[in-house]
Amino acid sequence: MQSNYSKKPRKNRRNRNAKSLFIKAFAIAFVVFSTLVAGVVSVNTFVITPPEIPSINPGLIAASPEDTEYERPASYDPEYTEEDWLIGGGLIAPAGFTNEDRKELFYTFLIMGLDEGINVDTIMVASYDGVNAKANIISIPRDSLVNVSRRVRKINVAFPAGYLRDGGRDGGIAQMQREIMSIIGFVPDFYVLIDLEAFVKMVDAVGGIEIEVPFHMRYDDPFQDLFIDIPEGLQHMDGETALQFARFRRGNTGFRSITDYQRIENQQKVISAMLSNLIQPASILRIPEFISIFSEHVHTDISLSDMMWFASQLTIVSGLESLSTHTIPTDGTSGAPRWYEFLHGPGIVEMVNQTINPFTIDIELSDLDIIREYN
Repeated sequence: MQSNYSKKPRKNRRNRNAKSLFIKAFAIAFVVFSTLVAGVVSVNTFVITPPEIPSINPGLIAASPEDTEYERPASYDPEYTEEDWLIGGGLIAPAGFTNEDRKELFYTFLIMGLDEGINVDTIMVASYDGVNAKANIISIPRDSLVNVSRRVRKINVAFPAGYLRDGGRDGGIAQMQREIMSIIGFVPDFYVLIDLEAFVKMVDAVGGIEIEVPFHMRYDDPFQDLFIDIPEGLQHMDGETALQFARFRRGNTGFRSITDYQRIENQQKVISAMLSNLIQPASILRIPEFISIFSEHVHTDISLSDMMWFASQLTIVSGLESLSTHTIPTDGTSGAPRWYEFLHGPGIVEMVNQTINPFTIDIELSDLDIIREYN
């Protein structure tokens, strides 16, 4: 179900990254199915109890500048430099909020999708309401402007900034938490970090998927090492081909191109086909392989016992009818050269309070750190 929130029209909207859209769709499908299968197994083996509501974090303290030697990973954001590190100063929960203000059986999650190496293409905040069996997912554009002091002030740079400055994956996650809080007013209870390779392996694990291709898709981009050549008609796709189908937008000269909206429809076809295969009884036999893929490509602070509870809860949700997806409200872009997405604070407050706010008290605009200017 799509969000009904109104947003001010964007200005100078440029094309969105196909991989970012696809990772979002896949992450939803992957999490739903993984918990579904795990729940079936767990409910029949042992009694599980609800996770404890995490206590309010007393503060996420930013690291102080130091003279540090940096080792640049093989894959990194080309706009990122060693000086682009910081960032946030001791953000805490909104003033006056206490652990007693938490909603019963209401949990929140920060979900990040890695493209290659340490590049974050997808950022989402999800919630699960265990009392009403409702789930919400809010997507945050990777180009969202955040109030930080580094040269590149996009939210997706938070992970590589923390990764390089504070030391590895955990440092990247901590930095992302700081900057997410400046946007939504709180730090989600749990985090999930997933890479795109998981999708390719999952499709292969279920024996591929069948997709009706509307026309011959042909696109070559040596710079991205991307070569798409998918004939028209019903095609049985392995994981790599399915990923290419989901990414396709622009065709070579003489071949058709599609709009972003058509590409989204194609991505939905891929997800539907994958889910159709995953829910087959034969998939139960592949659980060890699914677990292997999950352990290799997903990093999370959700414990196994807590994961089992979330799994058992999601099995009672009827399909995706109780899962609503939204995009955080924005209000135009900065234009060239950075193309920052300006966040719409009042719209964010409304959306957060009606979907993912884990507190019985409303988040207010003053609890956020939204800026509307880029110099």
